[in-house]
Amino acid sequence: MSRTPQSRGKCQYCDEETAKSGMSRHLAKCEKRAQIIQTANAGKQPEETLWHVRVQAAHDKDFWLDLEMRGSATLEKLDSYLRYIWLECCGHLSQFTVGSWGGHEVGKTRKADDVFPKEPDLLHLYDFGTTSETEIHVVGSRKGKAATKHPIVLMSRNNMPEMECKECGKLATHLCIECLYEADEVGTWFLCAEHAQTHPHTEYGEPVPLFNSPRMGMCGYEGPAEPPY
Repeated sequence: MSRTPQSRGKCQYCDEETAKSGMSRHLAKCEKRAQIIQTANAGKQPEETLWHVRVQAAHDKDFWLDLEMRGSATLEKLDSYLRYIWLECCGHLSQFTVGSWGGHEVGKTRKADDVFPKEPDLLHLYDFGTTSETEIHVVGSRKGKAATKHPIVLMSRNNMPEMECKECGKLATHLCIECLYEADEVGTWFLCAEHAQTHPHTEYGEPVPLFNSPRMGMCGYEGPAEPPY
């Protein structure tokens, strides 16, 4: 059986692309990131612990982010970030837990410095009906000064996974929600731009654009799948 190609992503500092498994090593040696860190450390912001966090969808690990989070920032800031870049559709409730459903809840008012040393692996649950589960893993930390005024910095993210149109095999740009809910065969709901125009299923509305988010096709998700800052 052929091996599925590993997800690749792009460094947000230098735009270099690398496999998911090699991104942490790249970030550790990225010259442009090192220059930004050096400039920040010469500034007037207070020094603190900065946490490297790998975030990935629990059920589709082709969707992942590398974030650097201030130790003084609360989990509420992380929740807001994940909502904007990946999850927000209808203002659903969310929570952080140690373990899955029924696990120990971790309050959003707690700071990264208080949580991550003791709980380096968390699960974020968004929407308790059609639930998106996001794994949060602490890769490491460093002492230094934040490079921006924001509590979280996007260091890298996955490239948009490529799907084939079920009709012609071309690169898909849309998905049919009706096919997603009712099709028996995995992946038969993706459509190219041309076939999205002629697709006959409209019970759940017209085919919707693909987003670089594990939330696509769930509930009323329509993006934006962009960093909030």
